[in-house]
Amino acid sequence: MNNTEVVVIGAGQAGLAGAYHLRRTGFEPERDFVVLDHSPGPGGAWQYRWPSLTYGKVHGMHALPGMELAGADPARPSADVIAEYFADYERAFDLKVRRPVDVRAVREGDGGRLLVETSAGVWSTRALINATGTWDRPFWPRYPGQETFRGRQLHTAQYPGPEEFAGLRVVVVGGGASGTQHLLEIAPYAAATTWVTRRPPVFREGPFDEDAGRSAVALVEERVRQGLPPKSVVSVTGLPLNDAIRQGLADGVLDRQPMFDRITAEGVQWADGRRVEADVILWATGFRAAIDHLAPLKLREPGGGIRIEGTRAVADPRIHLVGYGPSASTIGANRAGRAAVRDIRRLLAKEQPVAA
Repeated sequence: MNNTEVVVIGAGQAGLAGAYHLRRTGFEPERDFVVLDHSPGPGGAWQYRWPSLTYGKVHGMHALPGMELAGADPARPSADVIAEYFADYERAFDLKVRRPVDVRAVREGDGGRLLVETSAGVWSTRALINATGTWDRPFWPRYPGQETFRGRQLHTAQYPGPEEFAGLRVVVVGGGASGTQHLLEIAPYAAATTWVTRRPPVFREGPFDEDAGRSAVALVEERVRQGLPPKSVVSVTGLPLNDAIRQGLADGVLDRQPMFDRITAEGVQWADGRRVEADVILWATGFRAAIDHLAPLKLREPGGGIRIEGTRAVADPRIHLVGYGPSASTIGANRAGRAAVRDIRRLLAKEQPVAA
């Protein structure tokens, strides 16, 4: 049994931001807190991104607190650039991330402590920062006939890059940023592409300023206050109408079709009998919060989500969710990490002084 004050689960943007603020306010790595990460190396979910997603194509990557990412080559894969940046960050602040460590469950322990059960042993802790993100829970919708499809089905989480679709007929499902990026990349290689979404896409004109950002975050925040599963911040902002999107609309690549009703052995079919033959169905249908390890604590509300105030779980003030709901953006994760540590210090100070 390992004893500590705080366990941080996840070493992506949110987890590293939390660890930085713990370190900065006097908590010592390994003695007062531990960071557990299931990935093989630094980089969070970024290390799994497809090679064609270069750093120059990344939207809204905000630097980690205390250390800028400067001079990165925009032509390099974002997976490489950000993994190296995260590795440098962990070394610079001596965060001593333990990996690969799989967290299996968080349970109630004795004396008001929590037990974090992992592949590397059990930690007893007084507080928890959960920063597990969404990458490990890709959302696969279910449609009639899906199991009969003779082609290939894959999710954004498995996207290999556009070259693999050369000469194939591809149906891309999803109206978010990933879906449009996939389409624009695949179209020059594929024999044919078809874009389907459940709702008509919303394209955003003009700059996305601070007021618009606050409004978008507020919409997501209201859902988690009600205990509903969070939507991503991106889902309520719309798609930026940039030059690439405009060209895709003009070329007919972004010719959106309504959602099909069933999947056949050869492709997809609508209720009116229209069919599209396909070799591949690419599901760009997003992700869900990876929080199943928290199930023993019974934090979920009847609406299916965890109700939080700020970053704190309303049902258990020892639990902070960073990078969840309104803090799922990179800048939001930074701010949430600071807020979580501030609350945790207050919580622990009620019981006994923490390291100074």
